[in-house]
Amino acid sequence: MKKIVVMTLSLAMLSGCASSSADSANTSSNKEDSIEIGLCFDSFVIERWEKDRDVFVDTASSLGATVNVQNANGDVEKQIEQITYLIDKGVDCLVIIPVDGEALTDVIKTAKEKDIAVVCYDRIIPNADTDLYISFDNNMVGQMLGEALANSGAKSVVMICGPLTDGNVPMVNDGFYSVMNENDIEILDTYYCEGWKAELGGAYVYDNLDTIKEADAIMCGNDDVATSVIRALAVCQLAGVKPVVGQDADLPACQHVVEGTQLMTVFKPVSKLAEQAAQLSVQLASGEDIDVNSTISDGQYDIPYVATEPVAVTRDNIDEVIIDSGFHSKEDVYMNVSNESDENE
Repeated sequence: MKKIVVMTLSLAMLSGCASSSADSANTSSNKEDSIEIGLCFDSFVIERWEKDRDVFVDTASSLGATVNVQNANGDVEKQIEQITYLIDKGVDCLVIIPVDGEALTDVIKTAKEKDIAVVCYDRIIPNADTDLYISFDNNMVGQMLGEALANSGAKSVVMICGPLTDGNVPMVNDGFYSVMNENDIEILDTYYCEGWKAELGGAYVYDNLDTIKEADAIMCGNDDVATSVIRALAVCQLAGVKPVVGQDADLPACQHVVEGTQLMTVFKPVSKLAEQAAQLSVQLASGEDIDVNSTISDGQYDIPYVATEPVAVTRDNIDEVIIDSGFHSKEDVYMNVSNESDENE
């Protein structure tokens, strides 16, 4: 394993094919001695990923590592191509947010044959025996979404979820189902948005308006989908009438919470997750053992597992959780309800 030395951080933002990365990646003169981590995003469609990237890169840099960032733009073949490039380049660790985890099994096997550590970041890669899975407690996220709707008095719901190629979706749904069953809440329909394309959520509302009108509430797989759904509900004069929940605490979702058109969002402390992931990845890249006590099955193997707890955010605690933590500013969150914000001071 390569020796860790102090070096200059080089961040290669790649949105095209892997071959272009050779021209824009590392510039360190100590390249042969450096620790290099390949950080592979599925895309930057989801708002939070840019925060994850920035915190991860900053933390890894402070520990003397170089991070080569790749963006597959939602294309699994492109992601395989980028991972292959990083393997051939000889990185010390791969940190992957998979487009489709099941499609990556073979390329991860190649990485492991070359003794490259592999970290699943926020989404598990099944049956790949990776070195670490670090994420939020997705079952708990699902329970929080369900409890918010149960507490609103809903007796029937529609689920507009992310794609099943994202391994987190079944985990979130399992948590949600458990609350629905405990409270005898009927699920009228379940829809999966391919590739986390939020516009499909809004389209579902228009195409299934009778079902939407019959439902008491709507569970959305994330806040981007929730925002699209709320826009469609507004056109149908149902925004604020049908409780909507989502996750990620995106700025539009927080604005909708204070405006009353979104009941709840789940805040996931991204900075904490990304910082811890960077620290553990540098340890793995340098050949050190990591101190992780929990494991989770990837379907075939039990792998080390770190889970960070999420926080349910409503209008009652949004100031404390979102604004006081600096995740979003008060001016941004209350942009459309400035008078009410002043009254709360």
